[in-house]
Amino acid sequence: MYRKVGKRLIDVIISAMAILMLLPILLVLVIVLAVANRGNPFFVQVRPGRNERTFTLVKLKTMNDRRDANGILLSDADRLTPLGRLIRKTSLDELPQLWSVLKGDMSLIGPRPLLVEYLPLYNDQQRRRHAVRPGITGWAQVNGRNTVSWKKKFEYDVWYVDNLSFDLDCKIMMLTIQKVLKSEGISSVSSATMEKFTGTI
Repeated sequence: MYRKVGKRLIDVIISAMAILMLLPILLVLVIVLAVANRGNPFFVQVRPGRNERTFTLVKLKTMNDRRDANGILLSDADRLTPLGRLIRKTSLDELPQLWSVLKGDMSLIGPRPLLVEYLPLYNDQQRRRHAVRPGITGWAQVNGRNTVSWKKKFEYDVWYVDNLSFDLDCKIMMLTIQKVLKSEGISSVSSATMEKFTGTI
């Protein structure tokens, strides 16, 4: 019952309430980032959701668009601004995704939506992560986020799909709050975010 009805009902209620309560903070961040980025305060990208159906993911933009002499974007670490680093540290860049939850493209809790370009690289087991809606936070996020390997991340995602329950979602939400307060797992060992998945695991 929870998997089919309860989870979606909770998503709608909580995301709607959160949007209303956090709207003033979001508006301030949008204005500040629009000035800091000299234009667009949002990061917009198409991502695969449930059953691999794509949707448009929106986050607050924490990196600039600086490129090298050949016109290639610099590394994430070089483009992450001081303001962006603070916003990522507090996970405020995730706030616009509440709208995706309200629309039904995402859930509050589930495997994080990754890049479309990764879809052909998944094996059959890894692909099972798309059996549920992607989430703003998830089991992999509270077990290391960007500090765990891709292999382990996918294992966590599939384990969540198989064990999805109200109790587990409550546990993930509580652990997420702890992680945000401690600013844990934001960067990988060798990158400001997470290295790209190459399918070689």
